[in-house]
Amino acid sequence: MDKVVASAALAVADVPEGASIAVGGFGLSGVPNVLIEALHERGVAGLDVVSNNCGALDSGLALLLAAGRIARVTGSYIGANKEFARRYLGGDLEVELIPQGTLAERLRAGGAGIPAFYTPAGVGTQVADGGLPWRYDGAGGVAVASPAKEVREFDGTAYVLERGIRTDFALVRAARGDRHGNLVFRRSARNFNPLAATAGRITVAEVEELVEPGAIDPDHVHLPGVFVQRVVALTPEQVADKKIENRTVTEGRVTR
Repeated sequence: MDKVVASAALAVADVPEGASIAVGGFGLSGVPNVLIEALHERGVAGLDVVSNNCGALDSGLALLLAAGRIARVTGSYIGANKEFARRYLGGDLEVELIPQGTLAERLRAGGAGIPAFYTPAGVGTQVADGGLPWRYDGAGGVAVASPAKEVREFDGTAYVLERGIRTDFALVRAARGDRHGNLVFRRSARNFNPLAATAGRITVAEVEELVEPGAIDPDHVHLPGVFVQRVVALTPEQVADKKIENRTVTEGRVTR
């Protein structure tokens, strides 16, 4: 039951070329930076990544993106990541953009063993009708476009069929975790981390505070250890290394 691995490098040592990986985090919150850096050091490429975004400020998935290690991204937000946009528009990256709530539910469904579900989000748009550019040809044309999806009507309302997502691996970051893999997330880090964790066939969690089994009240567990196969305890320096995407000064105060 002790799932603690000695290092991040050992925790991702079996991630192969072309693996599909669900990655937790929301913006810069709850991003498994240490595991991503270990994956970058391994040099694996052709990765198929599922994540809300693709990193920012040269951290997180932006590290793998800049190194050309990511072949495909399923996500909902590009944001201010200029490298992401450059590679996408240049034809170096295949991107499936979907509504954020749909992405969350596709991950949750995959983790729950639900193969597909219907949602009204995207009906009447290219999300349902197809034609969204997944990959450009580098000359302004579309090389690969999204296919049309099944649309059905229930009680007078149209819904589009979306498939659950399962990945080979999942990388997540938690505020607390025990040796059995039970995890607790803090604030916005809870948005996508639990969903990504359930979607992975092998889930690796980096934890800011490692505690012994029983130290976490069962009522406070956000993700049961059954979904987690490996745990990496972070050092104090790794815990403290948290970046801020935007600093805004208002009335003499710095808000973060």
